Amino acid sequence: MTAQKLHLDHLVVTARTLDEGTQYVADTLGVTPAGGGTHPLMRTHNRLLNLWGGIYLEVIAIDPQSGALPAGTDIAPRPRLFALDAPATHARLERGPYLSHWVARVERPKNLPRWREQYPERIAPVVPMSRGDFTWGLTVPDDGAFPAWQGAGDGIAPSLIQWDTALHPSAMLPEPEVALKSLKGFHPQADVIRAQLEWLGAAHLIALDTTPDSASLVAEFETPAGLRTLK
Repeated sequence: MTAQKLHLDHLVVTARTLDEGTQYVADTLGVTPAGGGTHPLMRTHNRLLNLWGGIYLEVIAIDPQSGALPAGTDIAPRPRLFALDAPATHARLERGPYLSHWVARVERPKNLPRWREQYPERIAPVVPMSRGDFTWGLTVPDDGAFPAWQGAGDGIAPSLIQWDTALHPSAMLPEPEVALKSLKGFHPQADVIRAQLEWLGAAHLIALDTTPDSASLVAEFETPAGLRTLK
């Protein structure tokens, strides 16, 4: 078990398009995400909303400008992160954008790639990524699915991130107007996910409950207009 507790880094809202996801967040929280950019490796792009406490909300979608591979290229692109290529995700997005996932931050001196090497059965491969001046390592299963432990994940078990750059994206975003009050996860195998979170040192970041239905995340926020909920 890790002795160093993890920190909440950001929440993820998945959308068919950035505009659709941005509008969902703006309508719900009363504040519009901005900034962000592209992730060439994953063929995705995002917009960000700063939150109190050095965390942020990410709206992510498939980048329609990523295009096809050049003619004659034999290497297939890797699956996109956060299950964005999965048929189940596409079916869910037919009902609109939704809060799909969360990411926990691993602070130094713990080294995320080294940690993964020690426990490959518990931690997904660490993929080097970049966007503008920011570089980081993010755990992404080879098939692009959400991280899972003993078959339980579905976005409720977090991805892990470690930033290489000195500044966190939240430091470059507009002053926050919204604060995260609570993050709750519901899953048929909540006890399995809870055990993994305790091992990671992330159990304090989310409240888990067992449900007979499909997995879901619910986040409550304090906004200038009062309490609001994303799910």
